[in-house]
Amino acid sequence: MMQDPSTIAALDRAHVWHPYEPRHSPNPQIPVASTEGTHITLHDGTRLIDGMSSWWSACHGHGHPHLKEAAHRQIDQMSHVMFGGLTHEPAAQLAHRLSRLCSSTTGELPHVFFSDSGSVSVEVALKMALQFQRGVHKPFKDRFLTWRNGYHGDTQGPMSVCDPEGGMHALWEGTLTRQVFVPAPPPRGCGARAREEFLDATRATIERHNASEHGIAAVVIEPIVQGAGGMRFHDAELVAGMREVCNSTGTLLILDEIATGFGRTGETFACHAAGIAPDILCLGKALTGGFMSFAATLTTDRVARSIETAEGGGALMHGPTFMGNPLACAVGNAALDLVESEYWRPQVAMIERELRRGLEPLMASGRGVDSGAVRGRGIVADARVLGAIGVVELSAEHGGVDMRTATRVAIEHGVWLRPFGRLVYAMPPFVCDEAEIASICAAIRAVVEEEAKN
Repeated sequence: MMQDPSTIAALDRAHVWHPYEPRHSPNPQIPVASTEGTHITLHDGTRLIDGMSSWWSACHGHGHPHLKEAAHRQIDQMSHVMFGGLTHEPAAQLAHRLSRLCSSTTGELPHVFFSDSGSVSVEVALKMALQFQRGVHKPFKDRFLTWRNGYHGDTQGPMSVCDPEGGMHALWEGTLTRQVFVPAPPPRGCGARAREEFLDATRATIERHNASEHGIAAVVIEPIVQGAGGMRFHDAELVAGMREVCNSTGTLLILDEIATGFGRTGETFACHAAGIAPDILCLGKALTGGFMSFAATLTTDRVARSIETAEGGGALMHGPTFMGNPLACAVGNAALDLVESEYWRPQVAMIERELRRGLEPLMASGRGVDSGAVRGRGIVADARVLGAIGVVELSAEHGGVDMRTATRVAIEHGVWLRPFGRLVYAMPPFVCDEAEIASICAAIRAVVEEEAKN
């Protein structure tokens, strides 16, 4: 028997932690009854457009029939089996297909390690890089270089390569390995000179550390879009330049495409827009179309062979219990069917166009042009769109978004949004239509206008 919403909320409040919120948060946790397509249905019957794709993951919408069919079929056959000493068709097929999809003319990624979350995929990538350096007799290369405003997950290794000040992990200062940080990447459209200056400075930093007792094992970045660290965009040419810097300094390049992979930016992978291949690639979120937590870390033959030397450890030293879960692999294969069909390409182009149209008033206000309730308040620092991503950044003077108010306003407009910090943003499911994108934009504008009153 389904419990009433007040009982669910009470049980939740008594027992459950939610992401980055205190146990007794003033922000209510709203009970959801069901999801379908682009919508979340609350227990009181309210239907909301999921403007967040459930944090990037449900890119094909909720409960896509092709994914549901794959899940039901696999449950009847085999939901899980240990991956130690055993294998199965869904995992073998998914690894083969991911390798083929992720490889390009600039490099192949034939080796795939499955794990159970995006953060763990980054943990695995860091281990790969460290074991590789041991295998090539450079164990002193035991640090990672990244840029500010990055976010790579909440487990121990990934926390160390998140922004140590502006990110969410300042509490752990002193307990994490001290990595090497360069400034945040110059923003999209900065121009060739700014990119070259940034790349030259990064190269010099790597070379300086390689001459010390702690060299750089790998560069770790989110290509083209920085996610939870600030939703900042940068040029594909900058990512290509980072590839060249890594080549010239003998450094591995790790690309975290957990958020950007599988079409979100308008290309299958952001690195394809840059025309480069990484040494190690991290995937997650949309890998199963939002059905379950699952991730993969892919690497080159060169890296794999070094790891498997005696000096490199002989084997990649990681092995989650649910590694290669057949149910997740089967749904992952079905999700790749949708990705490979490329139905999403015209959809993402439409979403980008309609996000630009709907957020244009806020883009104008960010340039000092009057726009309704934000007139003269200077509340919008920037508004930006790339692929199926729309971001409104409030001014530093304004401070963070009031979550309770923002949630109420968005729900009143029939949309689910989840702002953080000074950012009000959306990454809609690819199956949205123009009217739904218009509703999402209206909700974002309303949230910003409400913030302007405070």
